[in-house]
Amino acid sequence: MPLSPDPYALRKLIVIAICASLSVVLGIVEALIPFAVTIPGAKLGLGNILVLTCLVCLGGKDALWLIVLKTLLTAFILGSFSTFMFSMFGALGSFLVMYVMLRLGGSNFSLTGVSIAGGVAHNIGQLTAASLVLGTTKIYFYLPFLLGAGVVTGIFVGWAAKHLIESLRRIDPFGMFHAES
Repeated sequence: MPLSPDPYALRKLIVIAICASLSVVLGIVEALIPFAVTIPGAKLGLGNILVLTCLVCLGGKDALWLIVLKTLLTAFILGSFSTFMFSMFGALGSFLVMYVMLRLGGSNFSLTGVSIAGGVAHNIGQLTAASLVLGTTKIYFYLPFLLGAGVVTGIFVGWAAKHLIESLRRIDPFGMFHAES
């Protein structure tokens, strides 16, 4: 007897794959933008628009899969093991903070507030990875600059994710973005 896949699970897998692909493309585009000239190490975090959207619409487990795929693929295409490690530390820190805020805070936090906290946590995670690699805590003197960048990019990512979520819920292309998600 042939096994038939669960259509909902298959659609969800397709959505995660699309989000991962778009996140990687946005990461590549972002690497071409000279944003880091003003604050070395700072990035716009365009791929995080999709991570936050996935976290809100599909849940924590699926967002975590997206983060792992996005980080692995982007590091493979653009970077090295250290790039992967810094990105993963930041992404997991960001995910943890945003997940807890959405799970425990519910409607007490705006999506922009959640995104700002995620951006700040991402920068702290990356500095922690750098501190471990370099064997010094002196790198944390750079934290105020990255925190400012995390707030600014968090505002943009939260705003963009809010509008993307509203659009997805309106058109519901895969039958899985309805408002009760």
